[in-house]
Amino acid sequence: MSPLLSVLDLAPITEGSDAAGSFRNSLELAQHAERLGYRRFWLAEHHGMPGIASAATAVLIGHVAGGTRTIRVGAGGIMLPNHSPLVIAEQFGTLESLYPGRIDLGLGRAPGSDQATSRALRRDLASDPDGFPQDVVELMDLMSDEPRQAIRAVPGRGLKVPVWILGSSLFGAQLAAALGLPYAFASHFAPAQMMQAVALYRANFRPSAQLDKPYVMLGFNVFAADTDEEAAVLATSSQQAFVNLRTGRPSKLPPPLPGYLEALPPQARALLEDVRSCSAVGSPATVGQSVQAFIERTGADELMITSQIFNHQARLRSYEIAAEAA
Repeated sequence: MSPLLSVLDLAPITEGSDAAGSFRNSLELAQHAERLGYRRFWLAEHHGMPGIASAATAVLIGHVAGGTRTIRVGAGGIMLPNHSPLVIAEQFGTLESLYPGRIDLGLGRAPGSDQATSRALRRDLASDPDGFPQDVVELMDLMSDEPRQAIRAVPGRGLKVPVWILGSSLFGAQLAAALGLPYAFASHFAPAQMMQAVALYRANFRPSAQLDKPYVMLGFNVFAADTDEEAAVLATSSQQAFVNLRTGRPSKLPPPLPGYLEALPPQARALLEDVRSCSAVGSPATVGQSVQAFIERTGADELMITSQIFNHQARLRSYEIAAEAA
């Protein structure tokens, strides 16, 4: 049985465009994904990134949910160290009240920014670095029917928005297992510990009121086109952006550059090796084989597909091919 497919939209700001253009494209992509049968459409919290427009994640989720009808819309994820649990309970309680039964709340413990930006977000960097689990429990309690805390999230209380734990290491796997929550691993950009984390999560999972058995979603890059050659060129935009980020030069999403990968020096090419292990690049047949091989290797219940492609129409086509291939 094939797993469900969902969309991770990094709300890319392409060279020559701006955030307003990114938001228009995100909504069109969500509507396209809804027609194709994708299960969810998630947006991620990043700050100070010239190529990512989803900093005000809850606001953008509301925009996308308001322009769609059935697809689930959510955060993949909210970086909880940047926020008080009460604020997130209120924000997602508001979203759930506006779009009942369609909102997801994925939570991560990375700041989604550098330390200077974290300070500008007014969170105390000297606070307990191990406070993330306590913040998750506090947030879930605020959205429960009978919170143990004296404070109340209005809206939020009693709405029980589904909570996911996101991660790229073993920490998130352990926490998701202990709390009995679904687990999403960021294998699309940091796959090194993917198999170990998934095994740890499944082995230690404890059933909860939200979930009775383990549920694993894995990030997966797809760059699909009508031919292998065309897809390989499309993928170079994401490759350029990733190398720029990892070498301290974050950028807008650049246009494709034929021959980029082959021209990279060995140390830069090494930055892409892990990511390419969780990617499908090619024609419909090639992508289908890559997707099925990844599913067989991991046993994922759901794939979160991301396609960082410069041309918007080509990105829509890539998601169409991915849906057909799976």
